[in-house]
Amino acid sequence: MILSQRGEIEGHKVVYRLELGPRESWELRLDILASIDGDSVTPRTAERRFGEELTRVRESLAAWQLRVPQVRADWDQLDRSFFQSVSDLASLRMRGDGRTGRMPAAGMPWFMTVFGRDTLITCLQTLLFGPELARTALEVLAELQARDDNADVDAEPGKIVHELRSGKAAQKWFRTYYGTVDATPLFLVLLSEVWRWTDDAAFMRELKEPALAALRWIDEFGDRDGDGFVEYERRTPRGLENQSWKDSHDSQRFHDGSLAQTPIAPVEVQGYVYDAKLRTAELAREVWRDRQLAERLEREAEELKRAFNERFWTDARGGYYVLALDGEKRQVDSLCSNIGHLLWSGIVPSGRVDAVVDQLMGAELWSGWGVRTMSSGDAGYNPLSYHNGTVWPHDNSLIAHGLGLHNRWPEAQRIVRRMLSAGSHFGYQLPEVFAGLPRAETPFPIAYPTAARPQAWAAGTPVLLLQVLLGLQPDRRRGQLVTRAPEELPSWAGRSLRLTGIRAFDRAWDVRVEHGHVTVDEA
Repeated sequence: MILSQRGEIEGHKVVYRLELGPRESWELRLDILASIDGDSVTPRTAERRFGEELTRVRESLAAWQLRVPQVRADWDQLDRSFFQSVSDLASLRMRGDGRTGRMPAAGMPWFMTVFGRDTLITCLQTLLFGPELARTALEVLAELQARDDNADVDAEPGKIVHELRSGKAAQKWFRTYYGTVDATPLFLVLLSEVWRWTDDAAFMRELKEPALAALRWIDEFGDRDGDGFVEYERRTPRGLENQSWKDSHDSQRFHDGSLAQTPIAPVEVQGYVYDAKLRTAELAREVWRDRQLAERLEREAEELKRAFNERFWTDARGGYYVLALDGEKRQVDSLCSNIGHLLWSGIVPSGRVDAVVDQLMGAELWSGWGVRTMSSGDAGYNPLSYHNGTVWPHDNSLIAHGLGLHNRWPEAQRIVRRMLSAGSHFGYQLPEVFAGLPRAETPFPIAYPTAARPQAWAAGTPVLLLQVLLGLQPDRRRGQLVTRAPEELPSWAGRSLRLTGIRAFDRAWDVRVEHGHVTVDEA
């Protein structure tokens, strides 16, 4: 900090003793210099006044709001939640090093940095906004992709970064840390999804080598013991014990409440890998013109699906997929929300979809506000435990997306309605997580004390839920945005809704709902 006037130093204070006559004035200017890794950053201008930064932020927000789609709906909860999401995601945007584009940080106040998994899922949720966030995220994550085998930061070649830190946070933690098992297949999923929304073959060719490196990581390092499943186990004592999205130390529990021991193969990650291999096979065949790779990936995906459905399924409790396999290949048999991600990934055979849906919407997992992370029938259940009974909005948005893909519209719409209703109790700003207490017992959702707000994938939730409600998806072969919505939306969704300015295939699209019927037109 630089002061424009010399004062008297008294300990940690600078004191000015003033005597002013009538109409006299006195000015003091403070220049506050930011410091990055100990190096001061000189202000760009000689003088900055309070309020200037606020003006700049408001101008940036206004420009962002003009670029993203506009919603006009007589369902107030949807209208206000979408607007809040746009504002929250604008506030979380940050620049990739040396890039003009921006990507979402994970959340405030503790996670204003790159988180591989969070960034990838947020970009998947918000492709209605256009491809820019996703493109920047993929480019930055490709640059940060591990090149070396470094046990000190849980890195192996091809692995996508978990977290990036700088300054004092890097000194206490890690500058780059790779302790995540799901970011690498999700990188491939997002890459494919950008292609499906843009048909941009040049961008797919640009990121071919990072994609192939990610595939090699899955097979050579992700599958630690060669059994066909991707597992995690930390290699540094400072690293995360659990490295799936439920990364708290106590999230991997058996039905009796006991903790599973690593290496652990999480159920949802096998679905991500299955989806990633099929999607990358499509890229290999149609963009990279490598039919041999495409056929190999399709064979591997089919074998994974077969083995997965043998090892992760149990007929207990009416039939469900278990949370994980532990280090001894035992089923970690708690019933958790993770199974909903399997519907999104497509690894569930048609004969088991009904059982998965029934478990998700049954009394033990469905709280009335959303799907709980762990069922109330498991010994480890606690409606205020971070990953063992709470409700996570992003988790529910992916579940709703999977339900829509399987044409389970009543269940998908129930999540849409209740999640946006829950958001209205938080000022239309969904938090990272809230309590899993039954809706029948609480007239409003109970806040989780340390939940981040705004948080990127919570902010992305209303955007994906709107996409689910309208049944929107890209049709790359025809270069069109289409709807798979049912014949008529429920009456609670309002009498009219307009979503304008969706960008796909380098064109703008408008969607309208009249009398419950959804239509999509090129703008």
